[in-house]
Amino acid sequence: MSAQLRVVIVEDDPGVALINRAFVTAHAGFTVVGEAHSGAQAVGLIAELKPDVVLLDFYLPDFPGLAVLDRLGPFRGSLEIIAVTAARDVESVRQARARGVRHYLVKPFMASALFERLDEVARQFDTVRRTSRGKLLDQRSVDALIAGTPGRYAPPPKGLSEATLQRVHLALQAAGTDVSAAELAGRVGMSRVGVRRYLEHLVDVGRATLTPRYGAGRPENRYRSGS
Repeated sequence: MSAQLRVVIVEDDPGVALINRAFVTAHAGFTVVGEAHSGAQAVGLIAELKPDVVLLDFYLPDFPGLAVLDRLGPFRGSLEIIAVTAARDVESVRQARARGVRHYLVKPFMASALFERLDEVARQFDTVRRTSRGKLLDQRSVDALIAGTPGRYAPPPKGLSEATLQRVHLALQAAGTDVSAAELAGRVGMSRVGVRRYLEHLVDVGRATLTPRYGAGRPENRYRSGS
């Protein structure tokens, strides 16, 4: 990706906003450019800054987060919304979908869950950048642009936990360079053998790359996040 995607955080609780800011900042593909704690402030800030992405809480002190989208008008543009809310009723989800919200996180959530959504958004923006205007798209390309990249994680094989898989992948992303299974094990508090199984699965599904490092004795396998 040639440039970081610009994010505005809309959250009424300053403490939660600070946590969300830290989560977003930890992702190399994004930068936080603004923070709003009310609906009116959000509308003004989004119109002024014209970000790429908004992390949107639904429960705001003046009017609901979804009403922010209704009031943006032409400033909505190609804005990507990631709902981050405690609202889990069917009507809230339906209303969000009707307004084009494709990413919905129910509070509380882990950093890894937000990272997954950010990964999807980054891939989608990258797809748009690489697609020439006027080019005719095949069904796969249409699906990628409309619905996002399907499949956040391929289901792990028997004996591996999906939650642990996400934790290992998050730690691998945070490393920012190639690491060995032993080095990553120290970061996530697991055994080297256990971490290696998860890393091998990530390599199998294309979420990580493996490079042998040769020296004296047996080569050491080094892993790097592939997405």
